[in-house]
Amino acid sequence: MSRVVLVTGVSRDLGRRFARTLALDPTVSRVIGVDVTPPRGDFGDVSFVRADIRNPVIAKVIAKEDVDTVVHMSVISTPSGAGGRNSMKELNVIGTMQLLAACQRAESVSRLVVKSTTTVYGASNRDPAMFTEDMEPRRPARAGYAKDVAEIEGYVRGFARRRPDVGVTMLRCANVIGPHVSSPMTSYFRSPVVPTVLGYDARLQFLHERDLFSALSHAVTEDVAGTYNVAGDGILMLSQAVRRLQRPTVPLPGLALGRLSSTLRSTGIADLSPELLGMLTYGRGVDTTRMREGLGFTPEFSTAEAFADFAALMPSGPRRSERVLAGLGRVFPVPEPDPVGPRAVPALGSDRG
Repeated sequence: MSRVVLVTGVSRDLGRRFARTLALDPTVSRVIGVDVTPPRGDFGDVSFVRADIRNPVIAKVIAKEDVDTVVHMSVISTPSGAGGRNSMKELNVIGTMQLLAACQRAESVSRLVVKSTTTVYGASNRDPAMFTEDMEPRRPARAGYAKDVAEIEGYVRGFARRRPDVGVTMLRCANVIGPHVSSPMTSYFRSPVVPTVLGYDARLQFLHERDLFSALSHAVTEDVAGTYNVAGDGILMLSQAVRRLQRPTVPLPGLALGRLSSTLRSTGIADLSPELLGMLTYGRGVDTTRMREGLGFTPEFSTAEAFADFAALMPSGPRRSERVLAGLGRVFPVPEPDPVGPRAVPALGSDRG
């Protein structure tokens, strides 16, 4: 069956590139991209409609275009991408609620694909070695991106109960990485000096950008429903990743790294959200058995291969590294030595004192 697919969040790079890739699929007749601002760059054969998913007008778009498949990618991970935490929550949660309400009223909609994230599992020292799709986070999120994702998934499950005739697929994707990806995680690794949490070596899993597009396309065209962890094979330790980048590191106590995050954000080097700081401290692993056996999808890139492809085009910048190290020295100054010098200890038998 030839599908008419609506993709949200196409003003951001991953959404735009996925919509363009999907438009090349011979089983898809039309792709409609929706966002509040037009996408930049090549959009291929995708039709763009300027619409805000927080507004009920999205229901008119779905009805007018006779959409049968919706791919929801309009979930952002940092306040800086939305103009503040309130705007971020409004777009993520209220936008998803409005979109699901529109899908519920549209009789033409028969498939819903939601790009979620493994961030929903959180990151703590109580985590299991591998999270399966049936597990809950050990410490439920109380704020921020992780809480938004948990609420979004709850609304999606509610929609699936109200519209059992719609095939609902939720992909919990590991951190997406690749040479063209711009995200808080890739910005962290692109830093000329990589700060780490003293005493910890986090376990990392990645999903290559091409595998993200393939997994979403697979969910659109195949008759599969359910919730699936999606990640490349294997685990990469944070120390291994940094060594492969040949970047200098600065191990800092967790509190100091949290304090540094505002400096990195203000200088545009990296945006270390609380969720990312937790990930860089404790790491996270997810089981992908259901992805292979239930979803019927196997990534092309392992975690190590995805990171290697990302690292291949990374420029080296020793001079910039020196400047950043100097800046870190100003933020966390090293105590000056005692100008008097070390105090002499009287020898045994001395008549001093």
